[in-house]
Amino acid sequence: MLLENRVAIITGGAKGIGRGIAIKFAEEGCDVVVNALHIEGARKVADEVRALGRKSLAIKADVSNSAEVNDMVAQTIKKFGKIDILVNNAGGISLAKGGAIDDVTEEDWDRIVGINLKGQFLCCRAVVPYMKENKYGKIINVSSMGAVHPPAPIVHYHSAKGGVLSLTSNLAFELARSNITVNAILPGPIRSEFFNEMLKGTSEKEAEAFFVKLGKRVPMQRMGTPEDIAGVALFLASELSSYVTGESINVGGGLPLPPPDINNTT
Repeated sequence: MLLENRVAIITGGAKGIGRGIAIKFAEEGCDVVVNALHIEGARKVADEVRALGRKSLAIKADVSNSAEVNDMVAQTIKKFGKIDILVNNAGGISLAKGGAIDDVTEEDWDRIVGINLKGQFLCCRAVVPYMKENKYGKIINVSSMGAVHPPAPIVHYHSAKGGVLSLTSNLAFELARSNITVNAILPGPIRSEFFNEMLKGTSEKEAEAFFVKLGKRVPMQRMGTPEDIAGVALFLASELSSYVTGESINVGGGLPLPPPDINNTT
């Protein structure tokens, strides 16, 4: 029980990586606040957390809206009295058009940077005073392998995720003396709802072929799973990482190393 008696807020916790982290934390004794834009999904995961014997709260909030973020934190404090862990997972590229710089509109840029970077800043700003008061805190920011090794031109998303790395190192430096650690995870290709928009209209067989092909670009020759990210998040949220801060950890099956050359047997 690595997180016994801890309280965590997980943004974007209704599906994919966020849900995987919520379940993993609950299995390790953590009470979990599940945030999402759609309350139905958040409530479903909160029910799963309770089924594991932990307390949970589902909160609908847009992380790019400071008033909604502040209300989410206030609700958490009212119910649990503290916040030990923040996982800034909310993000994505849904509804954005294009990705190359010629195609990205100012509106899309603002939306994607707002969700993926501003949202993490707002959540950090809201929880830090409570963590300082308790002289304890674990902040885990979810970036992307695309921030440092872009597989395709998605300039707004990758720029925002690159900003997350700078946010992480700056906050780690600022908060170290307050016993608050701040680290980042850079997921590689993870098989989750992240790809739903991209695969809309394709058959199940076509989607499976897409995932197999994408997995072949990875040194370990497979797509990752939300559970692969959740294990690293657990390490960073627990006392196993008590002397780790300001780090950015690649979780991509060996990426950005190149995939093996199957024709080279030497």
